[in-house]
Amino acid sequence: MDLTVGPIAFFWSAEQVRAFYRTLADTPVQRVVIGEWVCSKRLPFWQHEIPAAVEVLQAAGKEVALSTLTLITLKRERRQTAELFASGLPVEIADLTALQHLPEGAPFWVGPTVNVYNEGTLEWLAAKGAQRICLPPELPLESVAQLARAGQDAGVAVEVWGHGRAPLAISGRCYHARLHDRAKDSCQFVCAEDPDGRTVETLEGQPFLTVNGVQTLSYTHMSVAGQADALRDAGVAALRLSPQPGDFAAVTRLYAQLLESGLSAQDALAGLRRIQPGAIFAQGFLEARPGAAPCP
Repeated sequence: MDLTVGPIAFFWSAEQVRAFYRTLADTPVQRVVIGEWVCSKRLPFWQHEIPAAVEVLQAAGKEVALSTLTLITLKRERRQTAELFASGLPVEIADLTALQHLPEGAPFWVGPTVNVYNEGTLEWLAAKGAQRICLPPELPLESVAQLARAGQDAGVAVEVWGHGRAPLAISGRCYHARLHDRAKDSCQFVCAEDPDGRTVETLEGQPFLTVNGVQTLSYTHMSVAGQADALRDAGVAALRLSPQPGDFAAVTRLYAQLLESGLSAQDALAGLRRIQPGAIFAQGFLEARPGAAPCP
């Protein structure tokens, strides 16, 4: 079992993106997915950084794939998706409609926002050419194990959401724009003010969710540090780590130590809490409990 870094979910500046991938090149991850995952309006601000990031990561020995949007609706978004498949790099689909642009016989990856909940779906995607599938974060360990076995039979590497705020929903409406009394088309990119998303509280004042433009994320940070051995035994090929502000390189090193160097789950979680003071780490989904159930 090894490590995959998913696409950046938040609206970071081009300078932040450049620095992030340069730092990531010197980390113990095996593959990286790059691309605008959430809102196509953000892409012009940083897409010029993608070729250099790909070059830096490949030079460091990382496997690199390009991600589609999670919700492809506009004509220009469909055109951009088709261009991804012409890039010569692996493409990870985050929206099933992206398959209409897939060249005949071309391999692809599948991201966690595609609902792969059963063996039939996995086998259908494998027949289409899927090489890797990152499962949705809400699956319990029993289901993950069944899908990992089906993946081995079909020649598909199965990943699980290993670390970071879990993607829960995507919308045609922008929560950030609405919060600031703006229309989506004139949002003025207000989501950039929240580089780790905006916390949503219940009426009682309890942190509940995180909004990120048109995307809804968990408030808690998912971490499977306590289930790493069980996931390896289940046949899972990789853990998916989601980029976040702060010392993300240190996060990747902790997970690498957990998988390769005998670091205990307790010590790994203690290390994560030092890196992200104040963050609440949860693993409830894997244990068939509420997803926000905290790690011990």
